[in-house]
Amino acid sequence: MNDLIPLSPFSIPPVVLILAFIVDSVIGDPRWLPHPVRMFGLAITWLERILRSFFKTPTAEKFAGIILVIIIVIPIFAVVYFLLENAHSFSSGLIIFLTIIFIIYLTSTTIAIRELIGSTKLVIQAVHDGKLDYARAKLSMIVGRDTHNLSEEQVLKAAIESVSENLSDGVVAPLFYLVLGGLPFALAYKAINTLDSMVGYRNQKYINFGWASARLDDCVNYIPSRITGILIVISVLIVLRSISIAKISLQTMLRDGGNHISPNSGVPEAAMAGGLGVRLGGPSTYGGVIMQKPYIGEARHKNYLAASKVALNVVWYSSIISIAISSIILYFIYYKVS
Repeated sequence: MNDLIPLSPFSIPPVVLILAFIVDSVIGDPRWLPHPVRMFGLAITWLERILRSFFKTPTAEKFAGIILVIIIVIPIFAVVYFLLENAHSFSSGLIIFLTIIFIIYLTSTTIAIRELIGSTKLVIQAVHDGKLDYARAKLSMIVGRDTHNLSEEQVLKAAIESVSENLSDGVVAPLFYLVLGGLPFALAYKAINTLDSMVGYRNQKYINFGWASARLDDCVNYIPSRITGILIVISVLIVLRSISIAKISLQTMLRDGGNHISPNSGVPEAAMAGGLGVRLGGPSTYGGVIMQKPYIGEARHKNYLAASKVALNVVWYSSIISIAISSIILYFIYYKVS
């Protein structure tokens, strides 16, 4: 049983990842269980309020944002490292068992496959059932844009964009850092991603305060987003069984991956747009202000409902492939090197 406790804080047994994937698939993110991301969110909200009371000028706000990143990310990394470094010090069988359960659960909180697919499926199903207002309401929970006036097609486009982008943030990137440096790296990444999702906006309130969070998130997602794009191309080939469409997916990713205000989000979105034959991007409204975004992909058809259902299958296969590849790499790192 001790084999399930990492030998080093910066490594993790592959079986722990597989068990964590099963836990995430079964229970997802239940509200009755404490979740690190929710704790990160509470801490960020509390610290933002305190920091803003001291730093009020634009330059000071930018400095305060840097302090926020340091206060949030470094302690999380240190606490997880300390817990895992001392995980082998227990001698009681019950405590060892509870430690293993805790490590598996903590690992499961770094990935969000069930939540990602489930939340998007609710939007798509609502559109399918003709419940547009309900679809808009559910969409508003997973995107930052205004949703109350969106048409069915716009709702589905936004859902496809969201599930494509969040495949990187919620699955591939955490796995990348889990393989790279174990739970300390993976949870530090989740903290950075949470910071970006809460304060990394380009509006008047956060343009300075959220600058550090947004730039750091751009950096840590650069490689994972491009891995995600490749995974989407492979999954398009598996789901649609067409080399020609997979080729279009890859070509669209390479051509339109930069057609986004984010240096990373456009890559998986472009791969998905090319594979599905839809056009994503374009103008969106945030807080009543229209933001002009470039278009991504070309519309080979207008059936966005069918395309959105295919997108869910592509995301599922991409997630499974990423779990499989990560487990294989962890096996060689953990058993062949250690």
